Amino acid sequence: MQLNKVTVDDINVKGKKVLVRCDFNVPLKDGVITNDNRITAALPTIKKLIADGGKVILCSHLGKPKNGPEDKFSLAPVAVRLSELLGQDVVFANDDEVVGENAKNAVAQMNDGDVVLLQNTRFRKEETKNLEPFSSELASLADVFVMDAFGSAHRAHCSTAGVTDHIKDTAVGYLMQKEINYLGNAVETPVRPFVAILGGAKVADKLNVISNLLEKCDTLIIGGGMAYTFLKAQGKEVGLSLVDDTKIDYCKEMMAKAEKLGKQLLLPIDTTIAAGFPDPIDAPIDVKVVDADSIPADMEGLDIGTKTQQLFADAVKSAKTVVWNGPMGVFENPTLAKGTIAVAKALAETDATTIIGGGDSAAAVIQLGFADKMSHISTGGGASLEYLEGKTLPGIAVIADK
Repeated sequence: MQLNKVTVDDINVKGKKVLVRCDFNVPLKDGVITNDNRITAALPTIKKLIADGGKVILCSHLGKPKNGPEDKFSLAPVAVRLSELLGQDVVFANDDEVVGENAKNAVAQMNDGDVVLLQNTRFRKEETKNLEPFSSELASLADVFVMDAFGSAHRAHCSTAGVTDHIKDTAVGYLMQKEINYLGNAVETPVRPFVAILGGAKVADKLNVISNLLEKCDTLIIGGGMAYTFLKAQGKEVGLSLVDDTKIDYCKEMMAKAEKLGKQLLLPIDTTIAAGFPDPIDAPIDVKVVDADSIPADMEGLDIGTKTQQLFADAVKSAKTVVWNGPMGVFENPTLAKGTIAVAKALAETDATTIIGGGDSAAAVIQLGFADKMSHISTGGGASLEYLEGKTLPGIAVIADK
């Protein structure tokens, strides 16, 4: 899965209008951006295009507007933050129909190196269905299309895929390039031993990932809520723990597959239990640690136990490549974050290439203060998962090959 795509380093944009699909889907509270990671992640590509004399037209979605335009999902705050970070004025083209008079006028007035930000692409109903005429309207603004929104690359939308039916000059940005290099190389050509760690609540979300990674990795570690379905498949009593009874046979198949392929499949050997889920999620909670085969019928497992923390950490020590997707427990609760912290710490202390596959594990690593110790933290949750499944992502497939 080597990146064989045209990149922003391969194209000449001087004097050209460049439409860049970014991921500015940032968290907002009362109209204020609470975390601008996604904006800063887009800066290298934007700065490169400005420096090369392109006319840079940015677009992104934000949130999930239900019935067309909603003020609370406006990208106006993003334009303000971008102006600050770039040290130059970013013109916000505020059109409910995205490609309206404001956008057309703003683009017509651009000089080389100017930046315009379009309104939320999901203000148009066509966006998520990848329908004309929105794709052609977006394309009409530009000569070149650059895809730099990895977090949306698994969706075939107008702004991620449809637009390329009308713009033939296409490239990926630096963020996309980095994601594909890290995730792609990790899975397709890993330096071994390659350890994959999967957590999170549901087995169902990770069916294809488990199967694909078993073929690629040397050791597969399973924690989080999904581990209890595996433990039950081994015939263990799991009490009130989260279990997907429809996936018991699947878990048995995966354990058999690991054995057949000679892969190590590690499951929790002890677990942190409580009488129920914390409510609210960060409330104080009484817990105790028991062996994985001794969970009382009226208790539920909410994090891996201390022996399992050690087992998983030891497995990471000798690794050369580690991919981690999904927390080990209810990490939003300080008492139940210990397993996730132990894994994050083990990854922080290893010399291996460490790749965090987006979503909750990325949030956990950032929240727990280990971000700067990881080789790469993916900006895409669903996109990372589909990539780890071995799927071709539409937002990558549409970009020209070198």
